[in-house]
Amino acid sequence: MMDALPEQTPTPERGGKLATNIVHFARTLRTAGLRVGPGQILRAIEAVEAAGLQRRDDFYWTLHAVFVNRQDQREIFDQAFHVYWRNPRLLEKMMEMLLPQIDVPAEQDKGKQLSRRLQDALQPGQGEAPKDADEPPEVEIEATFTVSDREVLQQKDFEQMSQAEIDEALRAISRLRLPVPERKTRRFQAAHRGPRIDFRATLRRALRPEGLTELRRREPRRRPPPLVILCDISGSMARYTRMFLHFMHAITNDRDRVYCFTFGTRLNNVTRALRYRDVDIALAKASSQVEDWSGGTRIGQTLHEFNNKWSRRVLGQGAVVLLITDGLDREGASGLAEEMERLKKSCKRLIWLNPLLRYGAYEPKSQGNKAMLPYVDEFRPVHNLESLAGLIAALHTTSHGGDRRLAGWQTELRATHN
Repeated sequence: MMDALPEQTPTPERGGKLATNIVHFARTLRTAGLRVGPGQILRAIEAVEAAGLQRRDDFYWTLHAVFVNRQDQREIFDQAFHVYWRNPRLLEKMMEMLLPQIDVPAEQDKGKQLSRRLQDALQPGQGEAPKDADEPPEVEIEATFTVSDREVLQQKDFEQMSQAEIDEALRAISRLRLPVPERKTRRFQAAHRGPRIDFRATLRRALRPEGLTELRRREPRRRPPPLVILCDISGSMARYTRMFLHFMHAITNDRDRVYCFTFGTRLNNVTRALRYRDVDIALAKASSQVEDWSGGTRIGQTLHEFNNKWSRRVLGQGAVVLLITDGLDREGASGLAEEMERLKKSCKRLIWLNPLLRYGAYEPKSQGNKAMLPYVDEFRPVHNLESLAGLIAALHTTSHGGDRRLAGWQTELRATHN
């Protein structure tokens, strides 16, 4: 029993093998995508020295307090810890500071699949073929009907990407540009051949010493409409949240009047945080504001809060709303239909982005999906780079896409409701 340890427990020495394994463990976390630097490694060794090695849970939470800074890092750290420090006689070997260095994980738990990022970090170069001294002769291959790596990455699901592919996808997302068509506003601007005469500008021109009177004209000012993004960060969307936050950051820094909100069990306005040019600073600021990462989902309640508090502020001049969620509401879609109807009437265009739509056999069977579908203008998948490119192409046009499946579902739901 761990509780029956002697009172005098030796503390790990800085030059022991435990410190070396903490260094290798930190490198594994950094390879898996966590921001771990030399300072954190030194603090981890000092924290283990101060906390001692009486219990495995104490050792786990000591390293967790040092290496984990955000909610989305917890799952990677938890899997890495239980794979790296997997020895059943861990406590005794830690006490003796003779824990061997671990490079390749043992047989994985069949009940829970490891993260792809963690597998790449623990098994570097596993998929690479060994280099032979005798290289085969160069063979020319007709590549007319082959698919490049970039095309494969465009169609690959975010959930199935390795860490290297995720980094490449994030770089591609940072280069996205959103050419939303401009719309007329109530304000006017000067124009040589405008449809209206600007009497004030004409009188000011007539007061000049030249004495010449020239009619000044004006035309309606054109400006891109506001773009409002409502992103679901609940547990069912956790595997896509990171990509969506990078997408929201790229759009926010590309144009003005972009308003970003996250929702799970509550609504959070992260617009100011995502306006930082540095994506790491922006995501860190946004993470500090949000407290309901990977929790439940209350779509109806959060939309009610948005409609009452924010709709009049951000939904104006033909605003476009992007609603990113899988439609799974833990409250059984209570009041969701009424809030969706109000949201639809407050904006010019309501686009629902659902990762579950990537499945060809998808059907709106949950109560949340049935309550939301009748009030959306477009229903699109959002699970890879190709779907994001399709979204940008759809936003570039003023006409709504005629999705036959969406029209069929809406007709069926209205008939069922009536």
